[in-house]
Amino acid sequence: MSEYSERQIQIISKAIELIAEKSIQELTIKNLANKLGVTDGAIYRHFESKAAILLGILRMFQKRAKENMEKTCTSDLPAIEKIEYLFSNNFKYFTEFPSVASVVFSESIFQNDSLLSQEVHQLLNMQEKALSCAILKGQENGEICKQIPEKELIRIIIGSMRYIVTKWRLSNYGFDLIAEGHLMLVSLNKLLTPVEP
Repeated sequence: MSEYSERQIQIISKAIELIAEKSIQELTIKNLANKLGVTDGAIYRHFESKAAILLGILRMFQKRAKENMEKTCTSDLPAIEKIEYLFSNNFKYFTEFPSVASVVFSESIFQNDSLLSQEVHQLLNMQEKALSCAILKGQENGEICKQIPEKELIRIIIGSMRYIVTKWRLSNYGFDLIAEGHLMLVSLNKLLTPVEP
């Protein structure tokens, strides 16, 4: 987030709070200005639009996710543990900042904004790269089954994670995401582990 000034980071943080308290639809420049106790113009001095603020939220998550993914790829952990580490950290982060999950998984707000769409696409590419690193190494070492191609395993894993986070959001955070995520990872572990002949 070094590309953002201290004031911009404060505005992004308040935007996250506003989304958490109300909803992503309630994130408007006017509502955000009211929350900060400033005029709309004070927000516009730092961000040209609501989309620019959403971009800031995405970049904040992306920076953290990138560090997490790089750590995963370079670690000496077994492949399955790398995958578990990668997603357990995401589940913990979303539990701490549920409004960030609302932004990251709200495809409808990105449909008409190519910059936001590119940012989410880049995030998906980063996830795919980190998973690919773990899966290919795991398949080489015999830790992960080879019957399912790596690209298909990536789709299954990311799809499972997105499904559980989306269901959690739509239930108004009505269940323990970390616990349910753990159960999902246990099942994925069974799916990924080679079957003994």
